[in-house]
Formats: sequence, C-alpha cells, structure tokens
Amino acid sequence: MAKYIVAGVTGRVGSAVATHLLSRGADTTVIVRNEQAGTKWANLGASIAVGSLDDDAFLTTLFQGAGAAFVLLPENVDPQNFQAVRRRMADAIARAVATSGIPHVVMLSAVAAVLAEGSGPAEDLHYLEHKLASANARRTILRSAYFQDNVGGMIAPATHAGIYPNFMPSDGFAFPMIATVDVGTFAADALLSTSGTSETVLLLGPAYSPRDIATKLGSALGTPVHVANIPPEQQVATMVGAGMPQPIAELVAEMMDAFGKGLIVPTGDRVLCGTTTIDETIRRVLKQ
Repeated sequence: MAKYIVAGVTGRVGSAVATHLLSRGADTTVIVRNEQAGTKWANLGASIAVGSLDDDAFLTTLFQGAGAAFVLLPENVDPQNFQAVRRRMADAIARAVATSGIPHVVMLSAVAAVLAEGSGPAEDLHYLEHKLASANARRTILRSAYFQDNVGGMIAPATHAGIYPNFMPSDGFAFPMIATVDVGTFAADALLSTSGTSETVLLLGPAYSPRDIATKLGSALGTPVHVANIPPEQQVATMVGAGMPQPIAELVAEMMDAFGKGLIVPTGDRVLCGTTTIDETIRRVLKQ
C-alpha cells in the first residue's frame, strides 16, 4: 500500500486532507512540529513525523518510498520574516521532492499565485510552484479560491459592532469562495490518483459578495450585520487594529489591491468546484 505524506495538519486544509485520507483507509503520515501536536492524529491511525518544512534532509528521508505528498506554505510563521521563512521552506520542499524520488506532489496554492510579484502572500506560492517545476515529479498545483472559512475572522466585529469589514473595491461584487473541507476532498482525491500528468487545477466554489456574506452572517447570529467598506488607505491600519501584525497586513493589502485592479485572473488547466455553501460554513465556524 502506498504511503501518503501530509503537511499542515494543524491548519484547516492539511487537517481536512489527512481526515479524508484516513477515512479512505490510506496509509497516512502527518508532519508535525512536536509529538504533542501529533497525538490526535496518532489516535486516528496516522503515523507521525516530527520535523520542519525548512529541513530538506528531514523531508527527503520522509518522502523516500512514499506514493505522494501534500505540501503547502504555512501562514503562522514569524511575521517579521514572513516571506524569508516561507522561501526557505519552499526551497527545502523543492529540494526534497527533487532528491527523494517521490513520484507525485500535490501543492496547495492560490488563485493569486498567477502573479510573480505584487500579490502579497501569494508571491511565495508562485515561487514554490516554479521551484517544483524543476523537480522530476508529477505536480498537481491546486490554486484555491478565497476560503469561505475566513468568515470566522469577521465574527467578532459582526457580534460586537454589527459590521462586516470589506476590503474589496465593491461590496456588491460576487467572487468564488470555497470551503476548506472541499479543498481537503480535492487534495485527497489528487493524492490517491495514480495516473495523470502535471497540471494546475483551479478550485472554485459558489460566488458571494461581501453584502451577501454580511446578510447571511447576520441571519446566523440573529442580529443585523452591515458592510463597512474600508478604503485602501485605511486597510493596513484597520487590520493592525484588529490584531494582525503590520508586515502581514501590508502584504494582504497589496493582494487586495491587485484583486481590485483586476490584475489577478484565475488561471489553470482545469476547474473543480466545491459545493459547500457559505451558510454551511458559517454554521460550522460558529460551532467551533
């Protein structure tokens, strides 16, 4: 039986990927930073590998003999060196894929990764996509749309101030959003696939505008929620005021600006669409 490696299991997508693999009886090894973080997964039947995504020697050994690996660049890294840390991880992952002989790698990317620069956090994803392109392995790049689950970050302002902060140019513009549970399903399907060629797959979902989400969130909370449009010149300060580190806020604002200017055009070889609705995601997030 092939072995599958999953990174990022302490996050939403990696957790969903590992859960789907285990539910299908796949031999699954999860990467964690410490034994404690792996306890839950060991109890669910996964093997545990303790190490870091910036350690290519660790990753190379882990990847050897595996059937496929799911990789990503985590967001919970040192905010003062956010891109530098993620570039080191990208380099280590790409080296391990190239030297381990692993036949297939599935990478979580984003629609904004179509741009080499000017896309904030997605620049690092673009970098890893191209690093992996030089490795002798089949690549499935999953360029995901905006996560529905990010609505969880809006619950506090919605509850305490009755507002839904909007960083997009228009609160009436609807754009595709996908639930992380659907991303996990698509990623697990890709890992288990034993045939095919390298490809970039767009992961989309139902389209919602900020106004739609505010209305649905208010309905779930039982209180009116109104959109608060945040102009570009106030976005960094607003995000910092909400607790986001300044360097991350600046990168996110850069990405929002690129979306607003129409510079980010979702591109891929084919499209998969998640079916989970924002209503379902809101209900799940409120239960957490």
